[in-house]
Amino acid sequence: MSVSQVTPTLFLSGADAPLNQALVSRKGITLIVNATLNHACPIYPGVECLRVPVSDLPSARLGDHFDRVAERIHGNRTGGTLVHCAAGMSRSPALIMAYLMRYRGVTLCRAHKWVQECRPYVRLNAGFWAQLLEYERRLYGRNTVKVATPMPPLTQLSWPPRSPLTQRSLTLLAGSPSSSSQAKGVNKDGLVRKW
Repeated sequence: MSVSQVTPTLFLSGADAPLNQALVSRKGITLIVNATLNHACPIYPGVECLRVPVSDLPSARLGDHFDRVAERIHGNRTGGTLVHCAAGMSRSPALIMAYLMRYRGVTLCRAHKWVQECRPYVRLNAGFWAQLLEYERRLYGRNTVKVATPMPPLTQLSWPPRSPLTQRSLTLLAGSPSSSSQAKGVNKDGLVRKW
């Protein structure tokens, strides 16, 4: 069971930590933010549970919950807060980064470094990054992180390439179309038939 301390009263974990009542009590946790679809909220005396029913998919709208969760974390004056998802790698770190931007006044770049220093194996999905970038722009009017744009799937690319330069590059890579290259598995367009 891995619980990472982000601030003196803010903790990040996977789904196993909130099930340990002794740990919840020892850390002084009075608010559990459950960012899962299928894990139940434990019922402990004096502990409130805030449910964020979002899947860990790039298309999931976690950003719709950033303000509500940040406000609850900030407003929890009675004890600590534990934010968890299934593994503590994507949904819960994203929610904590949104809180850090809104109430600790840090940029997304700094919020990511902060959380990663506490929990090195944080891996947000691309959709959550996009939503955090949008949130940072809303809060600060600019972005401090650049996320690489993934290449579209091959099915969305034009094939064969329309550009003469691209066609020539592919021909050079595959070898010149000749009778000898036909024997090597290169078709008349200079493209390799088999790998």
